[in-house]
Amino acid sequence: MKLFCFPYAGASATVYARWRRCLPGWLEVKPVELPGRGMRFGEPLQSGLDALAGQLADELRPATGGRYALFGHSLGALLAFEVAHRLAAGPGGAPSGLFVSGTHAPSRRDAARYAGLRTDRELITELRRLNGTPPEVLDNPDLLALALPVLRADFALCADYRHRSRPPLDCALHVFGGTEDETTPDTLGAWREETRGDFSLDILEGNHFFIHPREAQVLGLIQRYAERLAGGERP
Repeated sequence: MKLFCFPYAGASATVYARWRRCLPGWLEVKPVELPGRGMRFGEPLQSGLDALAGQLADELRPATGGRYALFGHSLGALLAFEVAHRLAAGPGGAPSGLFVSGTHAPSRRDAARYAGLRTDRELITELRRLNGTPPEVLDNPDLLALALPVLRADFALCADYRHRSRPPLDCALHVFGGTEDETTPDTLGAWREETRGDFSLDILEGNHFFIHPREAQVLGLIQRYAERLAGGERP
């Protein structure tokens, strides 16, 4: 089974590099690089989430033969969700599962909050609140000059997102949240509305970036649910 992993705001595909070594070989981790960072640094940054989701779905479709699943954290969860809808509507078929982490359900999001992050000071304040960017980056003007354009574009993606009514997905949907994050059991549980398939909600100790200190738990859950998606068969 392939597991396509979408990064959170400001990050590149390298945040999932370790997962390739930590998950068993039958679960093939395939980090998704977004335009404007990492190996795609020379491409323009996107600020429209629908357009980016469509682009990524077109790029991934040739690689979705056989069983596959999608994972995303925070902004990456929204992208994975939208890409799942586009892939399900295309010729390649729907994913077996969707893993979303660290974000409110689409129907519970407040886009206005992200639209208000206009100045560098507001962006930096939000980054400090989320506690996911190293202080040495936030306190270094040269590093900030490199990071802020990507973060500004990614927060624009969040502000651009609008939930719309449509038939739910048919795949299994597994949701992860952190005990100290701004998400709640209610806003995470509302993801249940987005699928006709199996659903689970796991709350792990930690803040918005709980997937790093709780990596072993997150990967253990992903592996367990992926085994179910594969019908209990492990190649």
